[in-house]
Amino acid sequence: MSAPVLPELLAPGRHEPFGALARDGGVNFAVFSEHAEKIELCLFEAGGQRELRRYALHGPHDGVFHGFLPGVGPGLVYGLRAHGPYAPAQGQRFNPHKLLLDPYAREIVGQFGWRAEHHGYELGHPEGARSFDTRDNALHALKARVPAPLAASPRASAPRIAPEAVVLYEVHVKGFSRQHPQIPPELQGTYAGLAHPAAIAHFKALGVTTLSLLPVHYAIDEPHLADKGLRNYWGYNSQGFFAPSPRLAQRAHREDPAAVAAEFRAMVAALHAEGLEVVLDVVYNHTPEGNEFGPTLSFRGLDNASWYRLVADDRSRSENLTGCGNTLNVAHPRVTQFVLDSLRFWVQEMGVDGFRFDLAPVLGRVAGGAYEPQAAFFTALRQDPVLSGVHLIAEPWDAAGFDGYQLGRFPGRFLEWNDKFRDAVRGFWLGRGPDGRAIGRGEFARRFTGSSDLFHHAQRRPTASVNFIAVHDGYTLSDVVSYAAKHNHANGEDNRDGRDGELSANFGVEGPSEDPALRATRERVRRAMLASLLLAQGTPMLNAGDEIGNSQGGNNNAYCQDNPTGWLDWPQADTGLSAYVGELLRLRREHALLHHGRWFVEPPGGPGDACIRWFTPGGAEMQVRDWHDGASLGFAGQLRCPDGRAQDLALVFNPEPQTLIFTLTQGPWTLLLDSSGELPAGPLPPGQPLSVPARSLLLLRAL
Repeated sequence: MSAPVLPELLAPGRHEPFGALARDGGVNFAVFSEHAEKIELCLFEAGGQRELRRYALHGPHDGVFHGFLPGVGPGLVYGLRAHGPYAPAQGQRFNPHKLLLDPYAREIVGQFGWRAEHHGYELGHPEGARSFDTRDNALHALKARVPAPLAASPRASAPRIAPEAVVLYEVHVKGFSRQHPQIPPELQGTYAGLAHPAAIAHFKALGVTTLSLLPVHYAIDEPHLADKGLRNYWGYNSQGFFAPSPRLAQRAHREDPAAVAAEFRAMVAALHAEGLEVVLDVVYNHTPEGNEFGPTLSFRGLDNASWYRLVADDRSRSENLTGCGNTLNVAHPRVTQFVLDSLRFWVQEMGVDGFRFDLAPVLGRVAGGAYEPQAAFFTALRQDPVLSGVHLIAEPWDAAGFDGYQLGRFPGRFLEWNDKFRDAVRGFWLGRGPDGRAIGRGEFARRFTGSSDLFHHAQRRPTASVNFIAVHDGYTLSDVVSYAAKHNHANGEDNRDGRDGELSANFGVEGPSEDPALRATRERVRRAMLASLLLAQGTPMLNAGDEIGNSQGGNNNAYCQDNPTGWLDWPQADTGLSAYVGELLRLRREHALLHHGRWFVEPPGGPGDACIRWFTPGGAEMQVRDWHDGASLGFAGQLRCPDGRAQDLALVFNPEPQTLIFTLTQGPWTLLLDSSGELPAGPLPPGQPLSVPARSLLLLRAL
C-alpha cells in the first residue's frame, strides 16, 4: 500500500470526541493532557515501521489538544509524543523520545515486546527512575489505527433478563472451547468458538442466562511472565480499553484489528439471538505501565500526574492500591470520562450487556484514598443514559490495606461478588470454615437467603448478592474437594503465588484417587455445594467447567497457564454432572420461591410476599439455642407464599457424614431432588420420618 498524501497543515479541528474519528473528509484527533506543553501527532506507513510526518496538535484548551487532518481516513496509523517537564519529584514524566499509544485507540497495530527503550529513564542508571532516556522507541511501540465507522450495534437485538432470573456463567473465551471436540479446530479458543452452535447448546442445556467473560480488552504480558515464556492468560493487564484482544480471535483475523472487532461483534450478536447476555470483566484500576520503575507506553507519558494516583508525600512514587504497581486516578474528571467513554463504546458499538468491575473499590476512592459509595464516578455511572440500563457487578475488594474490603457498600443497582457465601457454603459442607471451626446453621442460612446483613438496606434486593462457590481466581470446584494445599509450581514462583489457606479438603488423599468410597464422598459434597449455589436466593454464578468436573491439578492461581491446565478438559467431561446442573437450574426457573427477588418477611404482609421458617430435624421450629448448637448441623427450611402465587417448598440440609432422620411438618410432600441421588423423586409417605442421606440437600414441594 502506498503512503497517503499528507497535507502541509493540521487544522484546529474539534476538542471532542477523544481519540481519532474519521469524518468530513478527514480525521479529527483529540487528546487529553492537563500538564503537557505540546503534543505531536506522528503518522506512520501502514506497517507502522516508518514515520512519515509529525504535526503539533492545537491547544491545549481545557486540557485538550486537538487537530483535523483533511484528505485522510480509516487505516491511518499514528502515535503521539508529549512534551513537558520531566520532573519525577513533581509526578511528571514527559519524554518526547517515547512514542505513545492513544488511550482511545480502537485499533492497535504492532507486536509488543519488552525492551529497555520503552522506559522513560535509563535502566541501570545510578539515579534510577529519576534519570532520562533519549532513545527513540517508535520502531517497536504499539500504534493506533484510525477505524472505519462501525455498522449497527448488535445491542439492537439484546435480550432483557429480569434481575431475579439472571444466572451468571463466568468463562474464559479461549479456555472454554480450546479443547471442545465439537467445535472446529480453527474456531477453538476464539470469539467465534464461544458462539458456535455446540457452545450455545451447552449454555442453554445448563440454563445459564448471562456469560461473564474474563477480560477481553487488548492486554500485554507482564515482563516477569515474558521472561519465563509465559502469558497473562486471564488478561487482567489491559493496555487498549477500546479494542478487543486479538489473541482471542481466529488466526486469520489476528493481524487485522477491524476483523478482530467484527468477530467479537458477531459473537455477541449470535449469543443475543439465542437469548444469552454478555457481560465483560473490565480492569479500570491499573495499567501495564506499573510503578515508577515501569515503562512509558501511553498514560504515563501523556500526563502521569493526572492519569495515576501518586503517593502524597513523594509524588515520584505510584500509589499501589491494586497490587499491580499503579492505580488509575478515577477521581480525576477526565479519567472518569475516559472510563465512561470506554464502557459506552462496549455497550453501544460492541453490543455487550454489562460489566464486572475488577477491584471495584478503586473506582470509588476519593481524595485522601478513602472509599466513598457516593463517589463522583459511581454517580456519573448510575445516571448515564446508556450505562444505567446494563448490568453493573462489583468485585468489592482491592489490594489496599485501608478500606480495601467493601462488600455490601456499593450503590444502587450494583451486584456484588459475595465471598461470604462462598466461605459459608464450602465450610458447611466441608465441615470447617476459614478459621478452622465448623460453619454453623445460622451463617449458612443467612447466606442461603440472600445475605440480608450485607444487602438489606437502601432499597437493595437479594439479587445484589452474586453467590459463588468457585471462580477463575482459586480452586475449581473439583479441586475444592480434592486438594488440601495449592499446587502452583508451574507458575514459576516457587508456589508462593495464589491464596494460602483456601478453604478446601481432600478427604484423605491429595489429588485424584481411584478409591470408590473416597470418590463417592467427593461427589456427594460437590453436588451438595452446587445445589446450595443454584437453589439459594440471590444471583448465582457458575464457574465454567465446574459443571463438567474440570480440574486444574490443584493450581489455584492459573492466571499464566495458557495450556491444558487453564483450558476446560472436555475430553474428560462428566456429562452426568452437567445434566445435574441443568436439572438444578430447571427447578430454579420453574419454582418462583427459589428466585423470589424480594426479601422474605415474617409474617407476610402484602401481595407476593413470601416467608421462610426453619426447623430442626425433629420438626420443631428453630429457636435461638438451636442456631448456636454446634453439635448438630442438619436443619430444614419451609418456603411459603400465603397468597398462593407460588407453590410451597421445603429444603432439607444434612452436611453430616451419616444419615439423619427428619420429621417433616405441614405437607404432604413430594421429593423433587436429592443431591446425593439415593432417594427417588416422587410423593413421600405422609406422617413418616424421612431418612436423609449423608452430605445431601433435598428439595421438596407441597402436594
